[in-house]
Amino acid sequence: MKIFVKYTLLFFLLAGTTNGQQYFPPPHGASWAEKSPEHFKINKSRLDAALDFAQENEYSGPRDLRIAILKGFEKEPYHQILGPTKKRGGPAGMILKNGYVIASWGDTKRVDMTFSVTKSYLSTLAGLAVDRGLFKTQDHLTNLIWDTTFDGKHNGQIRWEHLLNQSSDWSGTLWGGHDWADRPPAEGSIDDWKNRTYHIPGTRFEYNDVRVNVLAYSLLNVWRKPLPQVLKEYIMDPIGASPAWRWYGYKNSWIALDGNRMQSVSGGGHSGGGLFISTEDHARFGLLFSNQGNWNGKQLISKEWIQEATQPSPSQVNYGYMWWLNKKGTSRYWEEVPQNVFYAAGFGGNFIIIVPDNDLVIVCRWLEPSQIGTFVKMVLNALP
Repeated sequence: MKIFVKYTLLFFLLAGTTNGQQYFPPPHGASWAEKSPEHFKINKSRLDAALDFAQENEYSGPRDLRIAILKGFEKEPYHQILGPTKKRGGPAGMILKNGYVIASWGDTKRVDMTFSVTKSYLSTLAGLAVDRGLFKTQDHLTNLIWDTTFDGKHNGQIRWEHLLNQSSDWSGTLWGGHDWADRPPAEGSIDDWKNRTYHIPGTRFEYNDVRVNVLAYSLLNVWRKPLPQVLKEYIMDPIGASPAWRWYGYKNSWIALDGNRMQSVSGGGHSGGGLFISTEDHARFGLLFSNQGNWNGKQLISKEWIQEATQPSPSQVNYGYMWWLNKKGTSRYWEEVPQNVFYAAGFGGNFIIIVPDNDLVIVCRWLEPSQIGTFVKMVLNALP
């Protein structure tokens, strides 16, 4: 009897290592199981109010995203659209509890641009490389990328972790984009920006898409095959994602590698390109991270990587390895939302939000960005 109890307890302990996850949706094409909010003792009227809020507070920018991009980044000198764009749909989203769909709104199958949410996918490919021993986050880029990208005393100091937490201060031009021209300071002129003072890598956070594209280019050189193929093979196919998503670079971001012509993808849609994907595929990706990298018993990316990627950076407390963190004392803190919440965020109000304490995944598309904290708080207020 004691032996039976011992092994029964061991079974439940092992089952508990999946962070409470009990359900994984079947591959795309089959039905994703739903549960009513009441099944989890969630207040349906409060949840409905949150959904109404998301739909009533649509992103105020134009649905023609080419116009939205040009308007949104009009202060940047020399900014141009180099990759594909697509007119967006209306507000859409999904909420998962323990893997089950408890709420959805809008067209969740529609493929749309997702802008800087792409960065969290890019970070994942770095994690896969680290898991396979291709490099360590503390390694200098010059160990593997020995072309001119990291030439010079300043760029030669950059480590992988600096590119991942956007503290590299990389200096240069890639695919026609200058590092200093991306989101320049409000004050000063082109001369001031071009002749800026360098910051020691790791000491100063700066959100900069050119440097993110340097990371994508570097990962392409490490993986030695197009990054969308890596994502498809190791993440999207195993989690049963649809074949509809696409990941683009720019018309001029092609290189020759191992005798093959390959496109280096962009880390967002700042100049067009980036990841085009549906709400449902985002939800699968979020569910993988909610479950600490494990999908239905198979560890696709290590727990250690997810823990490392969601730690505050030395130069920015609410940013990890291309995942945003909900930490107090910052302008991005969401009041009354747990501080261990982490999320991917993109232009136009695109979000994948992981709420670990409640086994909750929230995907939200085209919500006015200033309203996201209120929306998440409304969802959490519906929980028991």
